[in-house]
Amino acid sequence: MKDTTQREHSRYGLEHHGLTNLNEIFWTLPTAILYEKIITRHEGRLSHLGPIVVRTGHHTGRSANDKFVVQEPSTRDEIWWGENNHPISEEQFDALHLRMTRHLQTQDIFVQDCFAGADPNHRLPVRIITQYGWHSLFARNMFIQATPEELQYHVPEFTVIDAPRFHASPSLDGTNSETFIILNFKKKLILIGGTSYAGEIKKSIFTVMNYLMPKKDVLPMHCSANIGPNGRTALFFGLSGTGKTTLSADASRTLIGDDEHGWGDRGVFNFEGGCYAKLIRLSPEAEPEIYSTTRRFGTILENVALDARSRRVDLDDDTLTENTRGSYHISAIPNASRTGMGGHPATIIFLSADAFGVLPPIARLTREQAMYHFISGYTARVAGTEQGVTQPAPVFSACYGAPFMPMHPMRYAELLGRKLDEHKTQVWLINTGWSGGPYGVGQRISISHTRAMVNAALDGKLDEVPTETEPFFGLHVPVHCPGVPNEVLRPRSTWPNPADYDTQARKLAAMFAENFQQFAGQTSPEVRKAGPCVEEC
Repeated sequence: MKDTTQREHSRYGLEHHGLTNLNEIFWTLPTAILYEKIITRHEGRLSHLGPIVVRTGHHTGRSANDKFVVQEPSTRDEIWWGENNHPISEEQFDALHLRMTRHLQTQDIFVQDCFAGADPNHRLPVRIITQYGWHSLFARNMFIQATPEELQYHVPEFTVIDAPRFHASPSLDGTNSETFIILNFKKKLILIGGTSYAGEIKKSIFTVMNYLMPKKDVLPMHCSANIGPNGRTALFFGLSGTGKTTLSADASRTLIGDDEHGWGDRGVFNFEGGCYAKLIRLSPEAEPEIYSTTRRFGTILENVALDARSRRVDLDDDTLTENTRGSYHISAIPNASRTGMGGHPATIIFLSADAFGVLPPIARLTREQAMYHFISGYTARVAGTEQGVTQPAPVFSACYGAPFMPMHPMRYAELLGRKLDEHKTQVWLINTGWSGGPYGVGQRISISHTRAMVNAALDGKLDEVPTETEPFFGLHVPVHCPGVPNEVLRPRSTWPNPADYDTQARKLAAMFAENFQQFAGQTSPEVRKAGPCVEEC
């Protein structure tokens, strides 16, 4: 017998995507019913206090090398082809799509009709079709839920078909492995297969928004956003390990969202309706709001250790992966905005964990410097000590999210520059990494000092403070900051031998310059000059 929630699938577009002769179709099920399906289908286990615990199998993170964009005339000249956007032909896509839909014949599928984009003027109706009930719950958590009235008229502008149990044939399909994430902007269709990692669903729609929004003069951003008691909106950009989640999750401020936003004509708006937080070694003292979500009904815990008898979870256990994750609706955060919207940002924070010990802990950026550092997207990764390697390695990810940017980074940087001019937004670069020497020699900058600098920047307490220009990156460093010793603000003075600092600074400056060469041909002379000094400074 067909499920009572099934609609006529030809009417609602499944037939258009080759999905016919299906068994049961579960349409936009609420959380409680999805729990029942997940448990009875043995997709996950109920844990103490209510979260669902699931396993993602071999893939415990994104498969960056398996992401493709269909190369076709309407978008060919707009895509930033290369490491992050691999081309695949229309013929290969169609053949894979046909075999994928045949694989799904006579199977159950789950459908979630929802939205991306909290601003009604820029909202994208999406349909997420999945093999797993827990993936449907993930979509329900992560995207903006449609009201019963909206569901009656919901017409998706983009559709995701997610079939983890279907695998590609690299020799036949032109993929790099049996896993694939393929975006077809012409057909407004995304195919995901060979991976159970739910983050691929979220990031594929983010990539779509990153393509569509600039066409509407909206800047799509991989950042968190919140609002202070004074009503001032702030944005936090930063790669993994820079402290973005910790510093933006301030109980005294209203959270707009933790990961994906747009900056449009009315201000900042969340693309999502939920959060997807890293959980490994999560502390109830340091991050109480996020910690509480791991003890509630509706949360999905990915690859988190679970005691089979007590059903209690261990957030410190990294047996399966360091990338343990929690997916929950944003309403689980007490201080979250119910609208998902805020005003134009007064302050933007670029976070970098510089393990070379060079960057100042805080610096004010000019418009051109903001564009340069936005395009660069720098942090540093510390190698695992288990291999005995202690030398840091630079990480550059354009726009602080290169894997999700389908267009050239300069397209987004130009939008950023225009909006900075229009709204007089102040941009600060904050180093949450090392001082007094590189990793293994110096010390990580105190979190209390970092919080003091962030709060001073957000509250406007540094707006009138004089600055000194450091010689290697041309950054404008405040001469003092409330709650921070003056010597901490000048990294060169914290090194035992200042000459060693100079050597290290030139080394990092050269790394910046080498990375920026790939963008130099499409950036203005003013932006190029905003980079570091690579000669004798």
